[in-house]
Amino acid sequence: MSDVTPLHLGLTPLHLGLTPWSMNPTSMPEQARLAEEWGYQSIWLPENHFSGFAATPDPLMLLAGMAATTRSLKLGTTSFLLPLRHPLQAAEQVAVLDQLSGGRLILGLGRGYQAPTYAAFGIAMRQKRAIFAESLALLKRAWAGEELVMLDGAAPVTLAPLPLQQPHPPLWVAAFGPKALAQVGSLGLPYLASPVESCQDLAANHAALATACVEAGRAVPDVVPVMRTMFVSEDAALVAALRSELSERIKAMAASGPAHLTKAGEADLDDVVIVGDAARVTEQVARYREELGVTHLIATRLRLEGVDKEALRLSAQRLPEILCDN
Repeated sequence: MSDVTPLHLGLTPLHLGLTPWSMNPTSMPEQARLAEEWGYQSIWLPENHFSGFAATPDPLMLLAGMAATTRSLKLGTTSFLLPLRHPLQAAEQVAVLDQLSGGRLILGLGRGYQAPTYAAFGIAMRQKRAIFAESLALLKRAWAGEELVMLDGAAPVTLAPLPLQQPHPPLWVAAFGPKALAQVGSLGLPYLASPVESCQDLAANHAALATACVEAGRAVPDVVPVMRTMFVSEDAALVAALRSELSERIKAMAASGPAHLTKAGEADLDDVVIVGDAARVTEQVARYREELGVTHLIATRLRLEGVDKEALRLSAQRLPEILCDN
């Protein structure tokens, strides 16, 4: 595959035996250091609020801690929730982190889907797409160094510092459903899918994104990121048990979760996760590359207490070894 863009391999925190099953902030710098040492190109954090031990309310602050323990690792958000923030303050925070990290930030943007979160912040959820579009437009103007007047009669302000990456860090957008995909396509930005959408759904979504880009007069993005639960092991019994557990877990999520999970519960497991021995994982990744044009593959963490943490750690360490040339 020498004529194909090399695969960019990233991961989300895997809780590699360093802490209990939580998003404990104290473990993040060490996990980032290990990710870089093992050969990953990026590490990614979500944003969620009021979810107890799993809450990640300020991913940029956590990434700043990771920047201090790494040199080249890209630092990404999977869902920096623009509608919950004042856009000018968000522009400042992003610019500071991009400067602090030496231009290593990839900003994955999101709108969010949990009504209680919007209610807690006093924001009407029905307005989230409009707020997202307005905020993103303002962020781009701020990052371009424009003078901005935020209130009638107020003095103009100019952002400082500006992002190190110009005109701004790479922007991706998390999207679920046709309306969200249409909005992402109108912006000409890469789309970051849920980690449990089937390969068939991903193909349909990318086709819809391409159509929306063309209709908006935008170039179709050449960045195709996909998140997937990934695990590699030569222990056949462990792999079989994990695949069985994942199948049941995904079916349960599909039965009670959002609409976009329904098809995932009905799909073949290999269309939703990448789990197996080295040969099987390599074959599955090659399929994603060939059928979907995947350029960035992000291994998500496993929330399965039945899997030994040392096995998780070994899997995370081996993935770059077996996929670096794919």
